[in-house]
Parts: sequence; structure tokens; C-alpha cells
Amino acid sequence: MDEKVRFSVIVPVYNRIDEVRDLLESLSRQTLKNFEVVIVEDGSTDRCQAEAESVENLRVRYFYKENEGRSIARNYGMERAAGDYFIFFDSDCVIPEDYFAVLSRELDAKPVDCFGGPDSAHSSFTSTQKAINFAMTSFLTTGGIRGGKMSLEKFVPRTFNMGFSRRVYERVGGFREMFSEDIDMSTRIRNAGFSIALIRPAYVYHKRRVDFRKFLRQVYVFGMSRITLKLLYPGSLKVVHALPALAVIIGLVLVVLSAAVSPWFLLPLGLYLIAIFVSALVSTRSPVIAVKALPASVIQICGYGCGFLKAYFLKIVLGRGRDVEEEILMRKGK
Repeated sequence: MDEKVRFSVIVPVYNRIDEVRDLLESLSRQTLKNFEVVIVEDGSTDRCQAEAESVENLRVRYFYKENEGRSIARNYGMERAAGDYFIFFDSDCVIPEDYFAVLSRELDAKPVDCFGGPDSAHSSFTSTQKAINFAMTSFLTTGGIRGGKMSLEKFVPRTFNMGFSRRVYERVGGFREMFSEDIDMSTRIRNAGFSIALIRPAYVYHKRRVDFRKFLRQVYVFGMSRITLKLLYPGSLKVVHALPALAVIIGLVLVVLSAAVSPWFLLPLGLYLIAIFVSALVSTRSPVIAVKALPASVIQICGYGCGFLKAYFLKIVLGRGRDVEEEILMRKGK
């Protein structure tokens, strides 16, 4: 515990005791301990203070504040952090034991202002969690934009595994309370002239949603928030972001044509699902996960696409601001 505090790990928490326990346990096993952990309890009714203060071999500082949202909680943590870099994990992450050793080595070799890493599924995760992880990271479903080896878009760090220097914070400021606040933050950092890099070896295990219903709600909101980002940054919307919406439209057309003309119109959809199954089977080596990857991928594409289309119609075609439904989902998404 004699290493200097180089990194401040900031974790906003809202009623997630079990997740925090697993996260802190994984952080206590780090081979390099040049970091502190700042837990910001954002108005939880089920507090994790006992878990935060009972972990051995780990520098943890616990703060409780009234509920204002995860972005404000992160800003609260940064204001009290001691490190030269701020690292952000979600409470449902588990961190490989060499994470900070890898991160320190990579930053020493090639310093960068802002960085992020990919996420993966731990062997202990359920088959549903692993299927959802595949749907969120596969090139066939998201274009590899979340840190994949192949990607249709420039890498943008997400707050399940993101970091930036204190200098960035002092120049750009903190997070804004909104959906996709990490993409907004990354865009502001890039626009301020700071460098952003993907550090692929610095990955985390991300549990994500534990069932398909919660996953659907999550990706639906992601689709809606992409239009909010487009309004904030007109040049930020890329073709890859609209692909799920296009897939929804094409899929509906094919289904109608199959019913009215010939079932052969469903062939492209069938071939796409076969490609997803094969890809999931090869990457996970599990027939069970590969089967579950089919509904997970359909949910990911359709949920995101429908949210995107609805927000586009409401906010761009009709010119409305943030939708009431988006406000409700944002509060539920804690």
C-alpha cells in the first residue's frame, strides 16, 4: 500500500451492494496498487458503506450524498479525488488483477489525455450475461464501436472503463446529467484538442443487464440518446449509428413482403441470424450462449433502432426537446 496515488477510481452507486462488493474484491487483488477508490453513494436506500469500509488491502473513501444522478455523483467524486488520473468503472464491473499494471505500462510508453478499454464476459457470468455481452460487442451487431478489433467508428471511451487526466477535468469540466453522458464527455474532450486512445489490453469484465427485459430498456434508451447527441453535436451522427434503425425498417419490409408475396423474402434475415449464431459459437465455444445470442442480438438491434427512430421523429421531425418518456427512463436507469 506504499505506492503513490496515481489513479483515482470513481464509482457512482445506487442500491448496488452486491455489485460493489464484487468490484471492490477484484480491486483489492490488483498486482499494482497505485490507486485509490472513491465510492459515491447517490442517495441509495440500501447503502454499501459497510462493504466499502471493510475491504482490506485497498484505499477506499466512501461518500454519501442526496440523489441527483450518476453524472453529478461522478463529478462529486472528482472534486474529492487525489489522483493524477480519474478512472471510471460501473458498479457492475469486475476488474482483472493486472489492470493497473497494464494501464500504467501503456501510459508510460505512450502518454494520452483520455483513454478507455473494452469489456468482456467473465467465466463466472451467466449464459444470458455472456450472450448480452456478445450482442453489445460483436462487429455484426454494433460495428465494433465499443473497442472491438474491427470498428466502423473512431473509438469513444465509455464510463464502464474510461479515464482521463486531471488536466482534462480542469479544462473541460465534469459530466453532464444525461443518457450517453460518456459519449458527450468524450466528444467535449476531443473538441478541446485532447488526445483519446483505446488501450485494448486494459479490459474489464462487465456483467451488464441480467435479463433481456432490462437489456431491451437499456438499448432503447441508447437509441433515443443518440439523437440527443446529434442535436448537441450536429456532425457526430455517423452511418454506423443509423444502421440498427435501417435494419428495423428493412426487416419490417421483408416480413411484409414474405407474408404478401413469398416467404423467400425472409432469407436475408435467416442468413444474418445464422451468421450471428456461428460467430457467437466460434467466439464463446458454447452452443447455449450462441442460441441466446440470437434473441440478445435481435433485442440489441431492434431496441436501439426503435429508440433511434422514435427520437428522430419527435426531436428532429417534430422539433420537440427531451421526451417525457426519456426523462422517466433516465430515472429508472440508475
